[in-house]
Amino acid sequence: MLITFKSTASNDVLMFDTAAKDFLRCIGKAPDAATGIITVDQLPAAIDSVRAAIAADRTQPLTAVDNAGKEVAGGDDEHDERVGFGVRAVPMLELMERALAERAPVVWGV
Repeated sequence: MLITFKSTASNDVLMFDTAAKDFLRCIGKAPDAATGIITVDQLPAAIDSVRAAIAADRTQPLTAVDNAGKEVAGGDDEHDERVGFGVRAVPMLELMERALAERAPVVWGV
């Protein structure tokens, strides 16, 4: 399932359900909420949380995963297709920064 994040300050950002829930947890929102809002007053703290999570994710080593979903030591980093939170959250970070600059909230599920 896709979750659409919207703001009048920028284009919509679509995220798969799992990634959206990770993002919502990161900013302190209920991950199972079907609808929600990041108010203008909440945006600075949310932006700081996402920046910190992106920085932390980029320091994590990549691990290969076998067909059963188990981590495998010594995976081939050249062909690793792991896309972490640090990559998935960048469009949302940009959306929130634009929303803050224009003093517009960010909503989802509406």
